[in-house]
Amino acid sequence: MTDPWVALEPGADPAERVRVLRRAHETFTTAGTVPRPVRSVVAESWRRSARAGVGPDGSASVELTDGDLGAYRAEHPLARVMPLFRELMGTFAADGEHLLAVCDAHGRLLWVEGHAATRRRADRMNFVPGARWSETAVGTNAPGTAVAVDRPVQVFAAEHFIRRVQPWTCAAAPVHDPRTGRVLGAVDITGGDGLAHPHSLGFVRAVARAAEAQLALLTPPGAADQAPLLSALGRDEAELSLDGRRMRLSRRHSEILVLLSRHPEGLSGDELLCGLYADESVTPVTLRAELARLRRLLGPGLLASRPYRLTAAVESDATVVERRLETGGLTAAVEAYSGPLLPGSQAPAIVRLRERLAGALRTALIAHRDPDLLADWAHAPWGEDDIEVWRALAAVRPTAPVRARLAALEAELAVPAGRFPARARGATYLQRPLA
Repeated sequence: MTDPWVALEPGADPAERVRVLRRAHETFTTAGTVPRPVRSVVAESWRRSARAGVGPDGSASVELTDGDLGAYRAEHPLARVMPLFRELMGTFAADGEHLLAVCDAHGRLLWVEGHAATRRRADRMNFVPGARWSETAVGTNAPGTAVAVDRPVQVFAAEHFIRRVQPWTCAAAPVHDPRTGRVLGAVDITGGDGLAHPHSLGFVRAVARAAEAQLALLTPPGAADQAPLLSALGRDEAELSLDGRRMRLSRRHSEILVLLSRHPEGLSGDELLCGLYADESVTPVTLRAELARLRRLLGPGLLASRPYRLTAAVESDATVVERRLETGGLTAAVEAYSGPLLPGSQAPAIVRLRERLAGALRTALIAHRDPDLLADWAHAPWGEDDIEVWRALAAVRPTAPVRARLAALEAELAVPAGRFPARARGATYLQRPLA
């Protein structure tokens, strides 16, 4: 396959591909191994499905019905772009005997519309509004997998994990909050083998991007309902977007807001003191003075005390990266990672968060073995001396420049630590002493 995200290349024989996939699915469900013809995105999804305890003979369950479903849909952010989805996809779905479906970030179907006869067939496998179609519930399927990996995906025939879904083909793309990057759900087109074409994947991708653009227009900068957004990756002083204002925070105020944004339940003065100051001689008076200055900067109402807490949810770019990583969206997580969290901070709690986030990302990168993602990390300032990433990159992309850089790092690693202390230990950007 020239594009691993496309299920069936033009000119391929769908019937033969179905036979190959059925044999592969049987091999996996009986022996636990994935034969070579299965695309990597599908193989990884099958493994996640099996780990989640999904059985190949299972079915979707309906979680929301009647009034509960109606109330939930009315309040969901994607309700605002349903007219756009219908305008762009409704005729295509009806004329092609397909279905337009929209799910939330948990894989629950909110809307299923389209050709009447196709809807009746889909009803028999509970592909209906209110049913959960996440990977953890029904295994590999386009809307559930698109949410899980946070990128557009196409699923063809026996690539579906559950057998009763295997007569279908679908393509879905995640839709993000244009302000925070958070996954809101996915838009999907479901039907027969005719959808197993690169055009259907490109189509849902374009529709998802149009929806994000529409959401951005519906929530302009400075709107009253815009949640505060904290940008703290790759910068020593965070930037806070609040009520249409952008303010650059001092290093200490940046640290305080990062910690409080991660603890909506609040932190006591002692907890904040321990998290912010390595020097145990710093007194609570110093912290209270910083908090008073921060409260004046933020304006009334956002920073409360006893315990210290934020009265409104503050989204941070670091939590966006974590959320994408937790849902398997490694590519999207790397794209959102603009550098170490407050790299100049020596606050103990910030150091722990910074190292944990970077460590989780690089561990996922090394395990995933994607040469492009590894190269992006290795050539970034924070990865230029990361010898483990360079070793992983050399294993999958052994070009002359990569081998030369790895050889240089390994030569430095062999030098006695007293001569070149930072590089001799193979330290990464995150491990270097910070000014």
